Amino acid sequence: MKQDYLWDGSGEPDPEVQKLEEVLGRLRHRSPVPVFPELTRPASRWFPRSLAPRWAFAAAALVVAVAGIMLLRDETRVIPSEWNVTRAEGSAQVGGQSIIGEQTGNLGVGQVVETGAASKASIRAEETGEIELEPRTRLHLVRSINGVQRLALERGTIHATIWAEPGKFVVDTPSAVAVDLGCVYTLHVDDSGDGLLRTTVGWVGFKLAGREAFIPAGAACPTRKNTGPGIPYFEDASTAFRDALAQLDGSAISDQERAAALRVVLSESRQRDALSLWHLLARVPAADRGAVYNRLAQLVSPDAAVTREGILKLDPAMLDLWWNELGLGDVSLWRHWERGWKF
Repeated sequence: MKQDYLWDGSGEPDPEVQKLEEVLGRLRHRSPVPVFPELTRPASRWFPRSLAPRWAFAAAALVVAVAGIMLLRDETRVIPSEWNVTRAEGSAQVGGQSIIGEQTGNLGVGQVVETGAASKASIRAEETGEIELEPRTRLHLVRSINGVQRLALERGTIHATIWAEPGKFVVDTPSAVAVDLGCVYTLHVDDSGDGLLRTTVGWVGFKLAGREAFIPAGAACPTRKNTGPGIPYFEDASTAFRDALAQLDGSAISDQERAAALRVVLSESRQRDALSLWHLLARVPAADRGAVYNRLAQLVSPDAAVTREGILKLDPAMLDLWWNELGLGDVSLWRHWERGWKF
């Protein structure tokens, strides 16, 4: 077949094309072609050039607005995550749905897993870890992206076993943010928003605003809704030490009571309790800081670059250098991940 036939009808027709023409010919328009009146104005007068940029801007704004609405709609949808319910004792709620016994379910971003007064649950993410929920616990999955998991413990108790890279697992509470640095720990939040974190393996960073605490294995740390992380302590410390530390870290007390509590803390402290004294440096009034420095220096010698004057001024770099002398982990690991998180 010559190609001319397709354009002007000349040349030898192709039988298949003729057949197609016959079929489509039934749809041919047979009415006269309508005649439209000529425009009496130039096109430029109907749509002035000066208005073109305005119309273009309006059209672009409309496109952005429609795109924004679509994005907002997407955010309302539940996004699946890698967290799955693997076990439930009694009846647990996951995203408003009941999960019983060996049933499984996905905990989506924005959803809540909740246990009743007589129920427990376990959730697991293969790349991150496993979390066991005690009765009367409410846990919210805030974010799950690029291996970074952020949850919020609103109340109750969780036992977290984390094998993800340090800094990839974060739990918000009403009074502090817990950042896992490769560990096993238990975190409890009561109905008032206060909490307690106990570390079994590794260590955890606890922070709220400018107040922070490091909790190594064998240590615990209280947290309060209005003040944030308290002073961590090893749980095998003497009762007198722990009670006095709680006084210094608690509600307002008189100067006499504070002085008495500080004397007990300093006299009862062992080398292992340097953990608490290091944190205490930033929690006591400036007038008491020298006494804490003296006792801490007796227990653990500071780095050569650390000076008494610098510590009394709470120089951050010197405090970090002294922390590293405690043998409880390198604080630079925490500082690395701290820069990437909004607490």
